[in-house]
Amino acid sequence: MTYEKLSRAMRHLCGCVLPTEDDNMAASLRLGRQGILFGLKLSKFNKCLWATQEHTRHFIQSPCFFGVTPLKVQMPALSPTMEEGNIVKWLKKEGEAVAAGDALCEIETDKAVVTMESNDDGVLAKILMEEGSRNVRLGTLIAVMVEEGQDWKQVEIPPPDAAAPSAASPATHEATAPVVPSAAPSPPPPPKPAPSGQLRLSPAARHILDTHGIDPKLATPTGPRGLITKEDVLNLLKISPVPKATPVIAALATPSPVPTPTAMPPPPGSRPNIPPLSVPGKPGAPGTFTEIPASNVRRVIAQRLTQSKTTIPHAYASVDCDMAAVIQLRKDLAKEQIKVSVNDFIIKAAAVTLKEIPEVNVTWSGDGPRALDSIHISIAVATDKGLITPIIKDAANKGVKEISTNAKALAQKARDGKLLPEEYQGGSFSISNLGMFGISGFSAVINPPQACILAIGTSRTELRLCEDDQTLRSQELMTVTLSSDGRLVDDELASRFLDKFRANLEQPQRMALA
Repeated sequence: MTYEKLSRAMRHLCGCVLPTEDDNMAASLRLGRQGILFGLKLSKFNKCLWATQEHTRHFIQSPCFFGVTPLKVQMPALSPTMEEGNIVKWLKKEGEAVAAGDALCEIETDKAVVTMESNDDGVLAKILMEEGSRNVRLGTLIAVMVEEGQDWKQVEIPPPDAAAPSAASPATHEATAPVVPSAAPSPPPPPKPAPSGQLRLSPAARHILDTHGIDPKLATPTGPRGLITKEDVLNLLKISPVPKATPVIAALATPSPVPTPTAMPPPPGSRPNIPPLSVPGKPGAPGTFTEIPASNVRRVIAQRLTQSKTTIPHAYASVDCDMAAVIQLRKDLAKEQIKVSVNDFIIKAAAVTLKEIPEVNVTWSGDGPRALDSIHISIAVATDKGLITPIIKDAANKGVKEISTNAKALAQKARDGKLLPEEYQGGSFSISNLGMFGISGFSAVINPPQACILAIGTSRTELRLCEDDQTLRSQELMTVTLSSDGRLVDDELASRFLDKFRANLEQPQRMALA
């Protein structure tokens, strides 16, 4: 009996069927097919789960969930002495595309109305400071933008800075629970002094430090090779010590209100100690006054004049100039349709004199005198908001006609409030002319950090004795007064300057040879 027959007999006797090799192969095929089907189903499930995660991620990152990240537009420093500005007019509307260099708005600084340009490309999403906003501090958020292609309506507005704590509110605790005085907030840590050694300051940074009387060692330099930039100084100005809070202790018992006695009317004819405010639209009573809000320009003028008269030792010197040659030359040029003013010749004469005597073309800095290589003449222009001094740049190398053209254009821009910062910053010598108002002579206040200012009066006709033939003849005389900084220009140097200036003005042909 073979082995196979014996095996079948045994399976038959036991009542069980044992799998054969064919059965084992079939079972393996069935298991493999089920595994493949399970793997396919699992793959479809993973794809569905991955798609769900992708949709969730896109939803969370979409503007509808978090909002569009904005590009901040802050109040910039448009002049070295600017601390706050006024929003005059917005030149772009919300939702309007903006390119880098486009004019965003007009800002009134302490000098003029300056156009603010955009630094980024995008869309103006939200205006936070409307037209007419006044006294907006530097660094204040005035608008937000979004990048191109983003939904500007979904922009996320940054939260405003935390406001300073208000005054102490009335105590609401019970009488038996006294209020414990709160500890005064610790002042911010003082700025870390700059490392010892020679400090390197940019001109704008030095000017701001001198104006506010700040130690330059407190500024942290971020410029190349340790240079302290204007931004470093402006950041230093923002750090101010927090005033110590005065602890307020509530009373143990609520005091009853004390009736205030009725003020007795002043006797007739007496003057009140504190004049009351007048009511607009009604005639003012005797002793009343009206508050006039000061513009940024007026505040800065008051600050600079006070600084000049209290920190600069003024010295004065005057001289009379014969204007006959200049008047005759103007008439000759007018015949050739060349119209120039007497003030144009004065500007040219002052610039040529500074070129001949460069010791006067200096400014005062915190470290001492600083000689200037360029000759930029500042001319005082009266506007509705106050005096401003636009600059005739490189006046010594310009002709009288070109000086006249530049002076007229700058004066008109000054009256319109359209001067750019570079058109009124950086002068080396100032001229103030009141001759057209009939003023015979006056003394002007020095414009820091310059060393001198020349005050021009009107011309007048006088009889003078001619030393050559001992006869009387009429002369057109004009009085000029030089106000000089005694630390930089002493009396002898001021006298030499005025003598050379008079020679250039009385002989205009000299200015062409200088």
